[in-house]
Amino acid sequence: MRDLFRRYLDLRLAVYKKLPVLQAARAELAKANELQVEIWNRAISACLETANPLAALLLPALNGMLDIASTRTAVAGIHPPAIIFVMLGVLALMSTLLAGHAMSGGQSRSWIHPIGFALMLASSVYVIFDLEFPRLGFIRVDAFDQVQIELRASMN
Repeated sequence: MRDLFRRYLDLRLAVYKKLPVLQAARAELAKANELQVEIWNRAISACLETANPLAALLLPALNGMLDIASTRTAVAGIHPPAIIFVMLGVLALMSTLLAGHAMSGGQSRSWIHPIGFALMLASSVYVIFDLEFPRLGFIRVDAFDQVQIELRASMN
């Protein structure tokens, strides 16, 4: 069982390392899911074979571990509907239109305001997208994997 847990944790870490490449991450995730089933089946058979009452504590803990792994996988795949991103684009275009209309009545043109507005709008939209896909851009959540990395190091 210890070897299965080590391999399972290695596969889960490999999923996160390969995540920008979706096909490779899905392949590692499929292997991890197969290993989950094997770990679960071995745990059930071990609990049935032993008369130790402490063996009954194994299954709830194991179930919790598998549930949190499934929750992490599900959360990584949940994103807002496309209409939200369309509305974000429409909002950006409308605010640009209104800002341009407001500046059109002026006698002189200041290039600082339109360039500043465009930079702020583009950076705001970029940050929103970057927060939505935190393993692909500048905002990284790789530090969240540190607990699993430390756990794996302690298993040697």
